[in-house]
This record gives sequence, structure tokens and C-alpha cells, in this order.
Amino acid sequence: MTITLAIETSCDETSCAILRDGREILSNIISSQIEIHREFGGVVPEVASRKHIENINIIIQQALDEANINFHDIDLVGVTQGPGLVGALLVGISTAKAIAYAIDKPIVGVNHIEGHICANYIDHKDLEPPFTCLVVSGGHTYLVQAKSYTEYELVGRTRDDAAGEAFDKVARALGLSYPGGPLIDELSKKGDKYAIDFPRVYLEQDSYDFSFSGLKTAVLNYLNQKRQKNEDIIIEDVAASFQQSVIEVLVEKTIKLAKERKSDKIVMAGGVAANEGLRSLMNYRGKEEGIKILYPSRILCTDNAAMIGSAAYFHYMEGDISNLYLNVEPNLELKG
Repeated sequence: MTITLAIETSCDETSCAILRDGREILSNIISSQIEIHREFGGVVPEVASRKHIENINIIIQQALDEANINFHDIDLVGVTQGPGLVGALLVGISTAKAIAYAIDKPIVGVNHIEGHICANYIDHKDLEPPFTCLVVSGGHTYLVQAKSYTEYELVGRTRDDAAGEAFDKVARALGLSYPGGPLIDELSKKGDKYAIDFPRVYLEQDSYDFSFSGLKTAVLNYLNQKRQKNEDIIIEDVAASFQQSVIEVLVEKTIKLAKERKSDKIVMAGGVAANEGLRSLMNYRGKEEGIKILYPSRILCTDNAAMIGSAAYFHYMEGDISNLYLNVEPNLELKG
């Protein structure tokens, strides 16, 4: 049995989790800064770093207390190494290295994107690689082929705005608060998803990359034209039509890759994987194609330390261990 203490501070959530054998959560404490950053319309890196410093020790103690263990019970320390905000990452890595040194236990630096994928191992105990994975969050949109618990092939990625970033920018243009993604998802339920013919950008015929900048511009142009003509804007229809344009491209490219690689499972991960429209369409297409669709519970779609602990455990089992010279990598790529 391996008990992992994991820390996640890549953006604006301070989180610490305790896991048993990489799949069982003993505690997963998350302190969100959404209310703080909402007044700025997005995450302010310096503010995020300062709040992590204020919160980290409190959150770690809460995680230990909820799991009913102490530092001497820990076998492994996992921490987000990147990608993320450099100042925020430094708080987590500095704390994790201090703990690993103090209790003389190994430390594993984890890729945040890999952590999102591994969240599925927690909620789906029988899930095993290989599988096709769609990672969609505020900062990243990736199509990945998971070859093992620690090996990944990055097949496609966004060339400009990530899906979640496009959601937030369109939400801001509609006068919605931050974060905008969940609000657009809710509005979409009341709107006509085919009311406005926004573009579906598939790029080159064989490309698995994504591009959402042109779609975002099309929405902004639509809104500006309506306002210039003093015409009514039905924001529910705008939200629904925009969301449909995004999720159709995400789903079709993912299904295409799964069929090409003969995958019988598609796994979704990241904050946008909580989007009900995306889940619904992916489930529908998966059923049509005979492909099993999996995604984590909503709490594990957001940034959290449990997913980092899961990824750290699998690397530890492969003998892939970091050392106390571990440093942050704000632009860390997903390694194959």
C-alpha cells in the first residue's frame, strides 16, 4: 500500500489530497480563488501566488486531518511541476520539496495535463490504457493517445485559443461574469443551438489540431453588428449556437481519432469536460460508434490535488522519481 500526499497550485486553486494506491481518495481539499479573481474578470497571477502562500499550510493540515493520518504515514509526495503560472507553481513545489526533505520520502513532479487524464483512474477503478483522450480546459485543448499509465502520444492541440479560453472570452462579450464557461453551458439549455450559423473550424483534412480564435471573432462580429443596428440579441441563442460550434468540432475529431486507432474507450478530462452539452453529444456519438465514453465527476474535472497524486503514484511505480532539485516548468509539455 502506498500513501501519497499531493499538492496542486498551478493556477487559482490551492489543493492538497491524500490517496491510497493512486486510485482511492482519503481526502481532497480544494480552496478556490474564483470569488477573488471574479472582480478582475480573470486570474491575476500575483494575487493567485499570494493567496497560495496564505492557504497552503492550512489546506495541507486539513487534508491530513480528514484522512486521519500524519506526515510519518506518507510514502510519496506528488506535486504539479507545470504547466501553469510560475509564481503559483513555485509555492506548491517549494512546499512539496520541504515536506519530502523533512520526512525523507521520494518526490514526483507531475505534468498538470497528465493529472487531468489520471483523474479518470480515480472515478473509474477498472480503467486501463490504452485509450483516446480529449483534454479540454481553460488553458489547454489536447487530443492524446494514452499508451500506458505514464506514456502519451500528443496527436492534436489548439493552435490559438483553448476551448475554455474561448468560452470565457465569449462570456465576457455577452456581459457574463468569470468564469464564463459554466454560465454559457447553462444559458445554452434555454437557447436554440442552430439559431446562428457560426463556423465549425476543422482545419486541414487530416489535422487533429484545433482553432477557436476565428469562431470567437465570428461571435464578436455578430454581437457588434447587432448592437450597431440596435437589434435585439438573444443571448441564450448566441450561447447555444457558439457552444454547439465548439463541441461539434471537439467531438468529431475525438471520435475520428478513436476509430483510426481502434480505441474502444474515449476519456475526457479537464474543466470543460464538465460541460453538459459536450458530455451529451460525446455520449450520443459514442453510442452510435460503439465506443465507451468516460469522464470524471465534476469536482475532479476542476484543478485538484487528487488527480496529481494519481499521476505521481503511477510514475513512482515505474521508478520515475524526481529529486530535490525539481523546479517549476510553466510551459511543460506532455511527454510521450
